[in-house]
Amino acid sequence: MSVAKVAIVRTTPATVLADYHRVMNLAGYRDVLDPQADTALKINISWHFFFPGCSTTPWQLEGVIQAMKRDGFDPNLIHGCHNRTVVIDAHLGERENKQLNVVQAHNLRNVHLYEGEEWVHIREAVGDLCEEFLCLNQVYPNGFSIPRRFIGENIIHLPTIKTHVFTTMTGAMKNAFGGLLNEHRHWTHPVIHETLVDLLMIQKRIHKGVFAVMDGTFAGDGPGPRCMTPYVKNVLLASADQVAIDAVAARLMGFDPLRDVKFIRLAHERGLGCGDIRDIEIVGDAEAAAENWHFDGPFKKMTFASRMQHRIYWGRLKGALEWSLRTWLAPWAYVASVLYHDVYWYPRFSRRQMQAAIRSEWGRLFLNWEKLTPDEQGWPMVGPLSARVLRRTGQLLRTAVGVLGTCLAEAPETRRRKS
Repeated sequence: MSVAKVAIVRTTPATVLADYHRVMNLAGYRDVLDPQADTALKINISWHFFFPGCSTTPWQLEGVIQAMKRDGFDPNLIHGCHNRTVVIDAHLGERENKQLNVVQAHNLRNVHLYEGEEWVHIREAVGDLCEEFLCLNQVYPNGFSIPRRFIGENIIHLPTIKTHVFTTMTGAMKNAFGGLLNEHRHWTHPVIHETLVDLLMIQKRIHKGVFAVMDGTFAGDGPGPRCMTPYVKNVLLASADQVAIDAVAARLMGFDPLRDVKFIRLAHERGLGCGDIRDIEIVGDAEAAAENWHFDGPFKKMTFASRMQHRIYWGRLKGALEWSLRTWLAPWAYVASVLYHDVYWYPRFSRRQMQAAIRSEWGRLFLNWEKLTPDEQGWPMVGPLSARVLRRTGQLLRTAVGVLGTCLAEAPETRRRKS
């Protein structure tokens, strides 16, 4: 007997808007969300540069907004929602990934949680639930804060299907990470799986409704959530069960959810959702859900940066370096990440890695986004392949230097020393 439901449908650019409406309704989103409450569309930006499979796609955001408006949700009660990460520039990312275009086209509010929003201590927000945390009380002995606006809101997570060097895969549960922890999120990396379980408990307590819509038009394999190999997979997933949708996505990639993904197993054992594929009801395209993409996963071909991260948080460099990430010295790690990913890897390798994906219909849809007008179903024409897919290397490097400056200026350790 099934205890959870996940919807999956195949899609194309020509039908993607109708398909988003269908997958959300198959998963019963109107039974979960309170139409009288504000709804946060929790946008994922795993890299401020565009990379297929990495961040919320513009058609994912467009499809969800159109579906909600079609079903009678008040657009005045819908807003885009972004968090800040010390190595990711959310403002640059929402432009580069063309998410801001969508939000502005629908005249929605666009909330950046670290800019003018009030944050409230976790015990004020969830009370005695804190006693049930697996790890957050140890990571933050004095507690931490969450956005006050989240209390009583609906939230729709907008992840993509991809692998992750810390958590094997990342999806709906990981999408809450940036929005719910206000500072020093990297302190939780040694216990990242337990952290995601604690965050799911918090979400269930504070939100009116929690739902996830996952884009698998592109899916990323390798040392994600950046530096991946993207593949065209043409599927959309939706569910009110954050554990179940991540389990189905993990299974598609070729993982055993309960064996290979610790946070799914921990959440399943605590009754926070269903991670056992045998007990998940698949609605929509069952054949698509039965696919196995045989991804290599994040650990087979790790980058230099991901190997160093593993050694610092779990390996032989832990004693020598991890302590520094809890002090004013922590920005060294932020600088190292930006230098590797933005200055070195992206200008040198991204063109080769994304070549096949960018030539697909989805890649052309992205490249021509501003010039195209959809019909009620989607985009029947996606336009030609642009002569220049990416900006010149010099432009990329200048942008990366700007990101580096923002990273240092916005680091919590820097702001604390200035105050």
